[in-house]
Amino acid sequence: MNFSEVLKQSNQLCKVSPDGKYMATCVQYRLMVRDINTLQIVHLYSCMDQVMHVEWSADSLFILCAMYKRGLVQVWSLEQPDWHCKIDEGSIGLVSSRWSPDGRHILNTTEFHLRITVWSLCTKSVSYIKYPKACQKGMDFTSDGRYMALAERRECKDYISVFVCDDWHLLRHFESETQDLAGLEWSPNGCVLAVWDSCLEYKMLLYSLDGRLLSSYSAYEWSLGIKCVTWSPSSQFLVIGSYDEKVRILNHITWKKIKEFEHPGTISISKAVVFKEVEKSVVVGRDDLSIHQLTVGNSLFSTQSKYEIIELPTQVPVIKPDLDRANPKIGISAMAFSADNRYLATKNDNMPQSLWVWDMQRLCLLAVLEQTAPVRCFNWDPCRPRLALCTGNTRVYLWSPAGCVSVNVPVEGSFQVQSLFWHCSGNSLILLSKEQLCLCYMDSDDKK
Repeated sequence: MNFSEVLKQSNQLCKVSPDGKYMATCVQYRLMVRDINTLQIVHLYSCMDQVMHVEWSADSLFILCAMYKRGLVQVWSLEQPDWHCKIDEGSIGLVSSRWSPDGRHILNTTEFHLRITVWSLCTKSVSYIKYPKACQKGMDFTSDGRYMALAERRECKDYISVFVCDDWHLLRHFESETQDLAGLEWSPNGCVLAVWDSCLEYKMLLYSLDGRLLSSYSAYEWSLGIKCVTWSPSSQFLVIGSYDEKVRILNHITWKKIKEFEHPGTISISKAVVFKEVEKSVVVGRDDLSIHQLTVGNSLFSTQSKYEIIELPTQVPVIKPDLDRANPKIGISAMAFSADNRYLATKNDNMPQSLWVWDMQRLCLLAVLEQTAPVRCFNWDPCRPRLALCTGNTRVYLWSPAGCVSVNVPVEGSFQVQSLFWHCSGNSLILLSKEQLCLCYMDSDDKK
C-alpha cells in the first residue's frame, strides 16, 4: 500500500465523482475539485456560507453545495466554470437537498417537512410535492432512475406516492399499512418496494410498483423491532437487522424467512474464524527516532497492531445497554453486502468492537473481527470481496477470504481515521479524519 499527502476537509465533506475522475472536498465555504490521479486542484469555487452537504450529479458534470443554515443551495458546473446557479428557499428554510437521478433536477426539503421543492436546471421551472414525512428514509429512487417513492403523512395516516421522474407526475398513491412509517427502499431491480414501521412495531411490508401489497412480515410483537434494512445486490435477499440482536433473511420468491443469524456472546462454531486485534508496544532505537517522530512525535515508544486467530470457543466483548435511556445501544445497527452478493457484514451495537462476516451461499458465520476499539465505519470494495474498516485510531483494517491485515497510516502528525470509503474502481481507499483526508492506494498484488 501507498499513501498520499494529507489534504484538508471540513465536516467529512469529500465525494468522488461517479465517473471516478474527480474528488470534491469542502473546507468551510470553499469547494475544491481535484484530479483523482494527481490530487491537483482543477477547479476552486467560493460558496456564500459554510457548506453542510455536497453531492455530485449522476453524470459528474455538476456539483451541489447546500448551506442549510442559510436555506441556500449553489450548483457549480465542471464544463463551464463561470456558470453557477443559486437556489434560495427563503424563510421556509432547508433541511435536505439532493439530486434527482437525471442530474438536472434538485429536490429540496423545507424545514418541518412542509414540502419538497423540485427545481429544474434546464427549464428553470419549479414544482412542489406536499406532505413529505419526516422519517429515517422517506425518499428513494429506483436504480434506473425512472421512479421515486415518497413517504407521506396525511390526516394522521401514512401514505406512499410513486412519481415518474421524467416529468414528476404521480403514478401511484396508496395508503401504507403502517402505524408510523420509518423508511422505504426499492430493491436493486426496481420491482419491489420495502416499507418498514417504526421500532415500536415490528412490521415489514413489500409492495409492487403499482401499489399492491405483496407480503408482510413480523418476527415478534414486543416493542423495539426493526433497526436497519438492506437489500442484496441481486435483489435475491431482503435482510432485516433487529433490536433483538438478530439478522433475518427473507427470500424474494415467498418473502418468508429462510435464515436467522444470531450474534452470541460465545462463539463455538468450528468453521468460523475469530481474528483478534492485538497491540504491542515497540521501543524505538535512537537510530530510528528521526523517522519515528514523523508519526508519533517525541515518544520513544510505538504501538503496533496485528491480528491473531483465536481458538474456539471464545467470548466476544459485550456492553450491557442502559434500557432506561432513549435509543439504547442494542441490536443490529449496520449491515452491508459485498458486491458479488457472497458475503454480508453486520455490526451489533452491544458488541461494538466486533464485526461479523457471514457466508451468504452457505448461510453461516464465516469470520468475526474483534478490534481493540469500537468499529466506526466499514465498507466493501465495489469490485472485489474485500472489506475495509476503521475504529478511530491511526490504522485501517482489511479483511478478505484470505485473511486480515492491520495497516498504520504513515502520515505526518496524528491521523485518526474516523470514516472511509472506496473509490469506484476499488484501486484506492479515501480515509477521513476529523479535519483531514488522505488516499490509500492498493498495490498491484492487493488488486487481484
